[in-house]
Amino acid sequence: MNRHVPNPAEKAKLVAEMRAMGRAARGAVRVLGLMSAEQKARALRAAAAAIRADLAVILDANDKDCAEAAAEGQNAAFLDRLKLDGARVESIAKSVEDIAALPDPVGAVTAEWTQPNGLRIARVRTPLGVVGVIFESRPNVTADAGALCLKAGNAVILRTGSGALRSAMAIHAAMVRGLVSEGVPEAAIQLVPYADREAVGQMLSGLDGAIDVIIPRGGRSLVERVQNEARVPVFAHLDGNVHVYVHEKADLDMAKKVLLNAKLRRTGICGAAETLLVDRACAKTHLAPLVAVLLDAGCAVRGDEAVQAVDPRVSAATEQDWATEFLDKIIAAKVVDGLDAAIDHIERYGSHHTDAIISADEAAAARFLNEVDSAIVMHNASTQFADGGEFGFGAEIGIATGRMHARGPVGVEQLTSFKYRVVGDGTVRG
Repeated sequence: MNRHVPNPAEKAKLVAEMRAMGRAARGAVRVLGLMSAEQKARALRAAAAAIRADLAVILDANDKDCAEAAAEGQNAAFLDRLKLDGARVESIAKSVEDIAALPDPVGAVTAEWTQPNGLRIARVRTPLGVVGVIFESRPNVTADAGALCLKAGNAVILRTGSGALRSAMAIHAAMVRGLVSEGVPEAAIQLVPYADREAVGQMLSGLDGAIDVIIPRGGRSLVERVQNEARVPVFAHLDGNVHVYVHEKADLDMAKKVLLNAKLRRTGICGAAETLLVDRACAKTHLAPLVAVLLDAGCAVRGDEAVQAVDPRVSAATEQDWATEFLDKIIAAKVVDGLDAAIDHIERYGSHHTDAIISADEAAAARFLNEVDSAIVMHNASTQFADGGEFGFGAEIGIATGRMHARGPVGVEQLTSFKYRVVGDGTVRG
């Protein structure tokens, strides 16, 4: 494992190897474009079987990563994202199988029509080409991103951080072995063996035109660097500052259940709730029980004056707390004056990722779903459903919060582009 490139000679070697990876990926795209849907599905099933077969190797690599992360003082959320066990490895393999079973998007006709002059025009899905995925301490992304890209006919170059490099390399080696056994080019899914930041810089440069799009998955500093430096298109979100708004017509038991799950099921994922907004109209009946259920479950609550008044365990929220993705057992809480104030707060402090309303009022919920400008908006459901697998996509590479090309979970269909197929009969333009 190579964590650093210590001198110019090693840097030159890295640059040469990265560019070679780009050329190999570009060559693999042409082969993948000729593979049938069944060939790709069969190869992905073989990759899943290889992951299961290498369970012990993968867990051994992950143990080393986790031990090193703990020794470095990484927080609980980081360790939770990094940690693998038998169940999580099985979930990774199952996700690859689920992706294999999805309809193949390549070649699907999304629209067709005939012009008055007789031209028959169809819009057809095509692969994006070579996808670069830069991610941090989530070993499962190795398999999810690789499988999704391959299913969509793309080659992919993966780069993970030093914290997950051993785990990612073990998963990648298993996948490639399975894919190659079914005739997929080895270069279809490549993993950068360097954790040095220079590798990221090379990918952001586009590797001499080899990379068609970059997808970052990680913290704000990584995503901001990618967005600032990339010379190719980017699918990205900065963070998941996720809100749960408890409307005046919310059922209290439902609100408790949804809020606890949204915040605490897994605190280290981007769909975890980070801010609780409670309508002043129901604060007398709902606020104290909601705050208490969080505190009793071990979640720290940082609140405004109204929230602090209902429980002495609540600490004062700062202005920064409203805009923070905690990724931990911490939540900011505020009382708001109705639906308009809730939407205004989300617009001011949110990250356009995922936001939810709990309400029995269909009209209020419809306004929330229509007016909150987030990639995912929810009514009476936990924000932890903000996940491509839960959307039926098999898996996802990430949640895109931009407005170009892909928004929300980036799954197989979002990893395709399209072309227009035009058929005439000796037709000429007058």
